[in-house]
Amino acid sequence: MNVTVENLAPCKKLVRVELDVTAVDSAFDAIAKDYQKQAALPGFRPGKAPRDMVIKKYDAEIKDEAKRKLIGDAYRKAIDEQKISVVGYPDIEEVQFGRGQSLQFTATIETAPEFQLPEYKGLPATFETKSVTDADVERALDLLRGQHASYNTVARPLANGDIAVVNYSGTCDGKAITELAPTAKGLTEQKNFWVETTEGKFIPGFAAQLIGANAGDKRTVNVDFPADFVTKELQGKKGVYEVELVEVKEKVLPPIDDELAKKYDADNLERFRAVVRVDLERELKQTRSNALRSQVVKELLSKVNFDLPESAVAHETRNVVYDLVRQNTQRGIARELIEQQKDEIYSVAAVNAKERVKLAFLVGRIAEQEKIQASQEDVLKRAQQLAAMYQTPFEQFIKDLQKRNGVNELYEQVLHEKVLELLEKNAIITESAPAK
Repeated sequence: MNVTVENLAPCKKLVRVELDVTAVDSAFDAIAKDYQKQAALPGFRPGKAPRDMVIKKYDAEIKDEAKRKLIGDAYRKAIDEQKISVVGYPDIEEVQFGRGQSLQFTATIETAPEFQLPEYKGLPATFETKSVTDADVERALDLLRGQHASYNTVARPLANGDIAVVNYSGTCDGKAITELAPTAKGLTEQKNFWVETTEGKFIPGFAAQLIGANAGDKRTVNVDFPADFVTKELQGKKGVYEVELVEVKEKVLPPIDDELAKKYDADNLERFRAVVRVDLERELKQTRSNALRSQVVKELLSKVNFDLPESAVAHETRNVVYDLVRQNTQRGIARELIEQQKDEIYSVAAVNAKERVKLAFLVGRIAEQEKIQASQEDVLKRAQQLAAMYQTPFEQFIKDLQKRNGVNELYEQVLHEKVLELLEKNAIITESAPAK
């Protein structure tokens, strides 16, 4: 077998392969012999038909099978001999093939990037020295009791902290908001809509202009849509709302006591406080770990530059776009609005994808250097965690994973996690006082 390799571009090669006529004819003969053993032609018992008749009847099938076998075997052997690390699938083009001829084909392939692995131990990172305080616990308890608040209708003017139940219709530049932003139906008109009067809820400045109003009152509310408002067409514009206050509801919080603790499966308030503290400490530890990993990854990426395979970047860009669209959909952003922002989404995704692909190659090399492996037990544990996260029965999760050939992804995730643990463990950490 004769193999030549030509560099077409960074991470792209053209491999030319030629097999001599003897190898080609041997493959034809072996496959024809297999067909002869199984062929059932009229007038002959199975396996007893003459070879030339079998070849004549199954010529196309024999030729296709010989081509697949010869090209597949020769391609794999050529890649192994040349020690080429292939990314993705080859683009194979037949040049010459047939009985009595040498086989010639080319394979255009993308390859893993070549780079010198930078120093990955001792990467710098900083974090604020923080601990969970009694005040943190009390704030958490206050948030938790808010989940069990009751809302009583009251016959008094609307005050800060109340809920305003309103009917409203909005315009912008003298037109119904839907004329400017067709997907923003909820911002144009609502009936019996609940608006919290605390700062930062709904449209900035909306609720504050209703303070002091009584049920049945009508007011004109002027708002300035922020420059980063979720509805792009309204960013930086002024809106006018005609608002009717239907009801005033007072938010009543339950006391922080043993009864509240029992609603969260704690025996008493003392035990509840202890559980909340443990949860906050676990959250703080995870936040610190995430921050450290983010810093060491950024530092590692800055230490080396290399070309990336185009197909790997394109594939990862599609993954990032999918994630961004899914996140926006979960946040309640309309499909139409997501479609309008597709260019911006794709631009952000392309940048993130390049960093992800670059990090994946670095992680792979570090894992190889440190002899880090993902065991079957590790992957099984990861699958169980994901199944629980997505609230899917474990057996069904595994079936779905196998259906989309996603098992390798889990191995990569586990390997990625182990390498990041190594980077975090070996980072040089500087502690700083909490910002005031």
